[in-house]
Amino acid sequence: MFTYFTDRDGKFQLASLAESGFDPLARTCQFMLKEEAHHMFVGAGGVGRVVQRTAELMLEHDITDVTPFGGINLDTIQRYLNLHFSVSLDLFGAERSTNAANYFAAGLKGRYQEATRLDDHRLHAEVQAVPEVSAGRILERQAPALSALNATLRDDYVADCQKGLDRWNRVLAPAGAELRLPHAGFHRQVGAFAGHSLTPGGHVITGAEWEARRAEWLPTSADRDHVASVMCLVTEPGQMASWVAPPASGIHARPLDFEYVRT
Repeated sequence: MFTYFTDRDGKFQLASLAESGFDPLARTCQFMLKEEAHHMFVGAGGVGRVVQRTAELMLEHDITDVTPFGGINLDTIQRYLNLHFSVSLDLFGAERSTNAANYFAAGLKGRYQEATRLDDHRLHAEVQAVPEVSAGRILERQAPALSALNATLRDDYVADCQKGLDRWNRVLAPAGAELRLPHAGFHRQVGAFAGHSLTPGGHVITGAEWEARRAEWLPTSADRDHVASVMCLVTEPGQMASWVAPPASGIHARPLDFEYVRT
């Protein structure tokens, strides 16, 4: 989850700096983006294999609780997803930022895939919708796009995260289940949603109500204990732990039972 969500934040931050008019910075970020791509591959493939195994166990035993069979329940996966997605959103900073505006105006950074944008790339007259919580409701206000660059980058990030969930949900579809990204205001400590209590579905509730339901939405001690309990050493070639499905192929298209290490 960390490599899927948090390293993806790194991808978007580096991609914006790769648009820099300062050529050494832009070129350096291109190299770092290749490393981030590997991190995200590990996350996407790893979570996908866990999801696949959970779906297999649900279908095989016609049950949602797959823990007796060494699997990880889908609601546990969802809680970990909620956690890592929400804390990764905080890394983008506040939706409105004079620092981001100044860096963009000075040519030190751009937006994600700046060359594909159809505006004048100066943003003097452009606006961007930014969220605001008022009187228990979530509103959208129009703000100058130049000061709302963090919100723009975060929206691009959310859309990219959803692509992975779409792939995982295709695996879960035969089991009649799915994973969902929580609302951007859920479990936030930075920006417009900081200090407010929102459900994963985006409903504003009281802090007391949120705390009473925390165990529904974020990993519990029982979740952590179960995940730790299934982390058993498996060293036989071709064998997999009970909670993860085999990869589609081995490294460099080797067979799954290939002995990579010989003693």
